[in-house]
Amino acid sequence: MDHESSPLLSFHPEKPSPDTLTKLIHRLRTLTLRLLPIEVDVKSLSVPGSRIITPQVISAYVDAAGDFYNELPYCLLIAHAGFIWDANHNPADHGENLGRAVACEVLARRIVHQSSSEKMIPMVTTRYRHRHVDGEISVASSALEIAIDNNCTIFLSSSESQDVVNRLWSGELVQTANEEEEEDIQYVPYHKPCNAGFWAHFDPTRMSVPRYQNILRIVIWFVFLVVYSQAVREPLERLDPNHAYFDAWEYVLYVMALAFCCEDIHRWYQFFRFASYRAFGFWDVVSFFTDALLVAAFSFRIAELSIAGERAGLFRLRSFQILSFVAPFIWMKLVTIFDGYKYMGTMQICVARMLQESGIFFALLTVLGAGFFQGLYALDVADGESENPSVIVNVLVQGLLQAPNYDRFSTSPAGLTLFYLWTLVTVVILLNVLISLFASAYSDVVNDAEAEYMAFFAGKTVAMIRAPDSYVYPAPFNLIEIFLVAPFETIVFVKQDTYAKINRSVMSTIFFIPLCIIALSEAGRMDRSWVTKWLRPEQDEAADDPAARDPAVEGVDAERGLRISKIKFSQLVKRFPNTEQSSEEVILKEIKELQGKLHLLIERLPAPI
Repeated sequence: MDHESSPLLSFHPEKPSPDTLTKLIHRLRTLTLRLLPIEVDVKSLSVPGSRIITPQVISAYVDAAGDFYNELPYCLLIAHAGFIWDANHNPADHGENLGRAVACEVLARRIVHQSSSEKMIPMVTTRYRHRHVDGEISVASSALEIAIDNNCTIFLSSSESQDVVNRLWSGELVQTANEEEEEDIQYVPYHKPCNAGFWAHFDPTRMSVPRYQNILRIVIWFVFLVVYSQAVREPLERLDPNHAYFDAWEYVLYVMALAFCCEDIHRWYQFFRFASYRAFGFWDVVSFFTDALLVAAFSFRIAELSIAGERAGLFRLRSFQILSFVAPFIWMKLVTIFDGYKYMGTMQICVARMLQESGIFFALLTVLGAGFFQGLYALDVADGESENPSVIVNVLVQGLLQAPNYDRFSTSPAGLTLFYLWTLVTVVILLNVLISLFASAYSDVVNDAEAEYMAFFAGKTVAMIRAPDSYVYPAPFNLIEIFLVAPFETIVFVKQDTYAKINRSVMSTIFFIPLCIIALSEAGRMDRSWVTKWLRPEQDEAADDPAARDPAVEGVDAERGLRISKIKFSQLVKRFPNTEQSSEEVILKEIKELQGKLHLLIERLPAPI
């Protein structure tokens, strides 16, 4: 039995139209403009007990949504994205719009936090559409996906968002096709009976669970490293030109490389179709260069086999030279194996942020490099003779890397002066600018490491399940799907149920060992699953239980007349401060109470004669 054939509890009622949500978004934007007409300190908006985002303000936004309470976080995050766009395109009002964007994000988090557990999951995961400014209807997205696309660390670091992310990561929430909307998905709980055996948990669709995908991809990447290490040894073991042919390791290497290229292309297509360019991160750049180098090495290798003579040997040499450049990239991606740990994940965020901040440095370096190259080249051709331009490029790069060759311009005072100026600008000025940018990016990430890591982990989880695909074939098995399974989907007489059975049969065969391990793991821990914890809550989850508030003493201690609840719980909490209100609000409240008492006192005083 699998989750597609079993009855599932759907959280998703009928959705409002895009036009309705667009009107709600405009109302929330107008409300936020009235709430923050001037620039405020951004940090004062997100702190607990903010004097601006008060319970009364939250209640006003809830009332502003009318009957669309469940859609309120989604609309607030869309309004957040709009204010961020306004801040980036209107420098004069950058501070005001940034504060409004943060206010919308904080309100979305607080509204989800105060919602019941039954509403929390649909509020975060249900997908909606709205209408863009140009009139086009947006791609269906959830509040969680919108927050990831816009790096809303405040929203993603909340306990409610992380609870949903952890359920998606572990497979407690699974995606299914939305029958009402084409090419859309919805998230539903994954239910299995508590007494289900091994075969009940032997479900091919469990390969789409992010945690299992991650483990399998780790194993496959280690295999790829072994294959690559053997393939690059081929020039050492086959120096004889008569043996210039593909060996078994090269066949496996380039088949796996083709699978990784297809997987990356599919993922990038999903980014631009269901997400945005902001989902294209640092590791996607690494994957792009890895795929490009592998394709180039394969192309030279094929060209070598198609010709003969000395040129074939040159192509063969170029192929393995390019293949050698792949090593740093594939070993670099080993870091992603451990990004489930906070330290490694935070380190990845720091590196990515540093590279992002270094864009200013490389932009200035490109402009200055072009100017100095043109100047040195003009000096070189002034005497009627010129060297290869690559020589000048090499000299400039050596100067940038703090190994300048001043002897190269010893015969030309003008060239030496220009090269001195290049060294001064790059080593003294630009490199120090780069160091300060790196330090700033590092401090920004470390100061908010918890929220940054949780946002990173949410993006990693959702990226694995964002595409509406119930049958996931990790590379290199995706080639089986592309060439053997996917063609059946295009055949007219093959029904959807038949296509699903074909996928189950193929996946049960090629993933038999991983599915057995998954089934044994899930069947063995069913007694401590989230369903069981919900049915039998632990003590710390029963804070609202009357027995926990005012416990009664029983047994011998009760006969001795001993009690815990001498003072009722309701009387104890009256002594607590109201942490939902800021100190300014508490002071104003007390002043108003004193004013009321003063007015009563004045009224009781006798009138002057």
